[in-house]
Amino acid sequence: MRRLVATILLLPGAALACALPPSVVMTLPTGYYMAGAAATVALTALLGSAKALPEMRGHRIWTRRLLLPVMVTSYASFLGFLALLLIGFFGSRDPMHNLMTLVFWTVIWVALPLASMLFGNLWRSINPWTAPVRITRTLLGRQGGIGLGHLGHLPAVAGYLGFGWFQIVSLSPDDPAVLAGVALVYWLVIFALAVAEGEDWLEQGDFLTVYFGFVAKIAPFWLQIRGRRADLMAGFPGAQVLAMPPLAPSATAFVTLALSVLTFDGLRETFWWLGLTGVNPLEFPGRSAVMGINTLGLLATWVLTAATILGALALGRRLGGASPGPVMLSFLAIAAGYHGAHYLVTLLTSGQFTLAALNDPFFRGDALLGLSAFYVSFGFLSDAASMTLVWNAQFAAILGAHLLAVTLGLRLAGSAPRAAHLPVTALMVGYTVLGLWLLSSPTGA
Repeated sequence: MRRLVATILLLPGAALACALPPSVVMTLPTGYYMAGAAATVALTALLGSAKALPEMRGHRIWTRRLLLPVMVTSYASFLGFLALLLIGFFGSRDPMHNLMTLVFWTVIWVALPLASMLFGNLWRSINPWTAPVRITRTLLGRQGGIGLGHLGHLPAVAGYLGFGWFQIVSLSPDDPAVLAGVALVYWLVIFALAVAEGEDWLEQGDFLTVYFGFVAKIAPFWLQIRGRRADLMAGFPGAQVLAMPPLAPSATAFVTLALSVLTFDGLRETFWWLGLTGVNPLEFPGRSAVMGINTLGLLATWVLTAATILGALALGRRLGGASPGPVMLSFLAIAAGYHGAHYLVTLLTSGQFTLAALNDPFFRGDALLGLSAFYVSFGFLSDAASMTLVWNAQFAAILGAHLLAVTLGLRLAGSAPRAAHLPVTALMVGYTVLGLWLLSSPTGA
């Protein structure tokens, strides 16, 4: 009998495991978090439909002359971009010791959007195309465009889809030389098109300009530029969204794509997705083995996201709601909130490497930022108290974004009957649960 029991206990069986930080987060009552968040979003929609909505308007705090013209800051950014390209091509191939990889993925793609969600469109001043395009068009005596404006945001959609594929699916998005090559080709393409069409086209054609501009619309502080003067504005988060015109179909496609890329980036490493694709999460075969299925997964997520959102908006309209264009603006809050929650751990980890590299870029013991030598540490990922704080911050970002989205949706829908809000409210509740589930699910790649 003892031998039988011992044999049964030693038999191999299925086991669940995951990489940090979900291994710590999974010990928390995440189910209660999800249920509470869903109930909060639904209750907010119920109260909001009774017209219990906050005032959402901006107020001017002060007006002052611009300290530096956009031409100066943009040209400085362009020179910085050239320096990063040289570092990417000729520097260390270690992504954690090369400023090209660290600055792009950590500073530009993670930290800058987070800062823009608080302080408005910071990208506008450091856009590396504005000054070179304006100078080139002046030297060429070029005026007018070639009709690219008729395409709306479709060039930005194509650019973001390619970027999403490069980030999520391609073999080596972190390789400094590969990243530098892709960035150079993209810069040259956008530069040529902007010279042909005009610098204003960047607001529709460059996915970075479009993305940063959209997520900055929920900022509680922002600048309104008037010639050489700037007004510092403050208001309820999302106040700028209410002043936007309804999104055109191409801009709607961009917003749904932004949501899809963030969603699939979180989904592709979960045990659920790896199991669905037949991959053992404990023996991940590498990115090359899942390029095909992940490409299909990215496209399928976009199609499903767009169909679900547009379907809910169309159903709400049939029940007496506003046209989908204005209400679609409310989903900008969700894109911004999930960006912050999704990349928070990346900021806390890769951000340490970035600070170390900026402080001592040549590994000579320099302290250019005035920081003493320090060691990069990931110990907080296995500390229950630290990860509880991280999870609570992610939870607050997801819940806050959806509450703001519900509030904006009700504002944008105007005097529509309560029944017209039900489809979008149900979608918001589902999106809240999905976002929290993605952040708390076990991952294996």
